[in-house]
Amino acid sequence: MTTNQHTSITMSFPRVSSFGSQDSGYETASSKESMSHAAFKQQDQTKEIARHRQHILAQELSRQDAEEYSNDMLEHMLRMDQETMPDVDSIDIQTEIQWFMRPYLLDFLVEAHSAFQLLPETLFLTVNLLDRYCSKRVVYKRHYQLVGCAALLIASKYGDKKEKVPTIKELKSMCCSLYDDDMFLQMEWHVLSTIGWTIGHPTVDNFLRMATKDSVHDPEVENLALYMLEIALYHRLFVSKRSSQLALSALGLARHLLNRNPARPSEWASTFDHTTFGELMQKISEPSQILSRKYASARYSCVSRTLTHVLAQRAAAAAAAAAQAQAQAQMSVTTSYDLTPPSALSKHGNYFQSYTTPPKPSIPSIVQHGLYTPPVTPGDEMFGLTQKTFGSGPAQYMPPTPSSTQQYQSQPQYHYQQAQSQAAGNRWTSVDS
Repeated sequence: MTTNQHTSITMSFPRVSSFGSQDSGYETASSKESMSHAAFKQQDQTKEIARHRQHILAQELSRQDAEEYSNDMLEHMLRMDQETMPDVDSIDIQTEIQWFMRPYLLDFLVEAHSAFQLLPETLFLTVNLLDRYCSKRVVYKRHYQLVGCAALLIASKYGDKKEKVPTIKELKSMCCSLYDDDMFLQMEWHVLSTIGWTIGHPTVDNFLRMATKDSVHDPEVENLALYMLEIALYHRLFVSKRSSQLALSALGLARHLLNRNPARPSEWASTFDHTTFGELMQKISEPSQILSRKYASARYSCVSRTLTHVLAQRAAAAAAAAAQAQAQAQMSVTTSYDLTPPSALSKHGNYFQSYTTPPKPSIPSIVQHGLYTPPVTPGDEMFGLTQKTFGSGPAQYMPPTPSSTQQYQSQPQYHYQQAQSQAAGNRWTSVDS
């Protein structure tokens, strides 16, 4: 064996430093790799801790600045809210697009927004850009979905992360290749030029964060408020409503439905519009199926199911109260009038036959000093008697003759028959004489 061959064989195998030692060339390499991996992991952990500290420091500085400039920020947002509102009257005079088409387009935008996992403010800004464009330009029905996609593209570029922004190819696929690539770019430029390149608009979720920054964090209340605000996007009634009014009204309604404590009078959240509060209360019972399915997930605290349950309980309570009030009204109206004694009712049997004249007591037709008025009319045989045969008439037709010893109070108590009998007796006396 030559020297070169011995050297090559020696170099081809790892050298063992001592008998029984586990250190080898391969093991040394693996240990170095593990050490380097641990070092890299420690460096990444150190960077993450430093980044977290910077984030906490930035939040604290932002909070201090927000406390100092909060009033100025709120005034600026309110002014921008007023300047960037769409005109619902101008949308009414569109020739082709109608309000019944709006829910279909919004369902499409909500699904696209959820598919790309964009921020909540991106959806509200998208609808604002769509309505502002429709307030200034005539939109054909075949281009309505294209305008919505262009508004979604602009809003995502404005406020979302770069990796979350949808591409033209993805939007084209969602529209079933109804539009070409160039049409998306042309419509994007046309929307921006129409609104004067003024994209910024304080959305409802921005005002919602400002209203809840001084209160305890309640995810269920905030998610329910966002759910009702997205329901409001579907209705013409809220297109020209200011975002600040909608946010405060939705927050107050969410606290009311969930039995949370209302905002203190000193807080800005307590200055909501009661008219908008009532209008939201009327519309939240008609949500879109897309929205209901979206907010039924645990990510949004299942607020759509909670709202359905709360509204069902309130409807049942209102129906029970109405039924009870109606029953009380019927009881107060229905009364019984017992105008006749129970004996008369039991005697006559029929209620209406109880209204009868009470019978008079039985009085004899002939008394000691004459007859009561009116007398019983005599029969024909009484008038058929003559003066000569009157004395031989029946005894029941003979009126009693008073004696000369009795004094009478007044003459009217005697009947006409007594006066006639006395006159006949006088005539008899004159004839005998």
